[in-house]
Amino acid sequence: MEQIHGGDSNSGGGGGGGSSRNDEIVARRASRFDTLPEDCISKVISHTSPRDACVVASVSKTVKSAAQSDLVWEMFLPSEYSSLVVARSANLLSKKEIFLSLANDSVLIEDGKKSFWLEKASGKKCFMLSAMDLTIIWGDAPAYWQWITVPESKFEKVAELRNVCWLEIRGKISCGMLSKGTHYSVYVVYKTAYGRSYGFDSVPVEAGVGFVGKEATKKSVFLESGVDSRSGVHYSGISHAAVSRAFRMRRPWLRVPREEEEEVEGERERGSNVEGPKERVDGWSEVELGRFFIDNGGCDEIEISLMETQNGNWKSGLIIQGIEIRPV
Repeated sequence: MEQIHGGDSNSGGGGGGGSSRNDEIVARRASRFDTLPEDCISKVISHTSPRDACVVASVSKTVKSAAQSDLVWEMFLPSEYSSLVVARSANLLSKKEIFLSLANDSVLIEDGKKSFWLEKASGKKCFMLSAMDLTIIWGDAPAYWQWITVPESKFEKVAELRNVCWLEIRGKISCGMLSKGTHYSVYVVYKTAYGRSYGFDSVPVEAGVGFVGKEATKKSVFLESGVDSRSGVHYSGISHAAVSRAFRMRRPWLRVPREEEEEVEGERERGSNVEGPKERVDGWSEVELGRFFIDNGGCDEIEISLMETQNGNWKSGLIIQGIEIRPV
């Protein structure tokens, strides 16, 4: 059975005196815990976390049986879990197996426009809003954005940026869908078309995250590292005509004169505290847009924005999969 990452309860085989003393303490405590009825042990464990349940299962056979019970793992599942798994699977699988299935693989919801999964260690809810679930200005104009299918995306369609000087992407999610008492981070998940985007390396993009009806927290982010991933050559935004021509012909970008490259690098160094892209294990890139906290009080929606409308430079070459919301 797959286990959630936790401490190795079998470590310390060297046999030092400190280790023996610790083992004796653990054994005494486990012995006292074992005297409780199994359902009482399960009740106690159900108030911890999935990670804690896997760790404590190593204490004894009695505790392991309690820690793996449906009583424990149903507490870690969202109330709507039965609608997220195939009906037949829900009847055949244990609650722990259902939990692990939702933690290991995301599930498409809302007509395939969102994906949902659980964070394995905590059981907190995670979501990705697909590009189809976002409001993208000029998103319905093929000259500016194109809707394409890529095999590595979890969604049917992703948005490919063809050419815009006004970049504006917005998304919303209901607070009620998220886990209470949880700090969340928000990320835009994307990759570059044909290995390179244009117009983003020297121009930061404004990200905003906040509750609807309240002022959003804003920050600047870079969507481009400034270095071509294949050649290592630095690039910068140039004319609209050159962008359009190179994009249409699918040709590698033009080298930037050395003096312009140095100017761009100076701009990036001055903004070195600005968030930049990080590569994910699934082959996509992500940039953190902001954070928020869902308390136990009332809130309606979280609004997320990604904008660059001030500079007027032409931008192209991004493929947007969506906006991901996961616990910090």
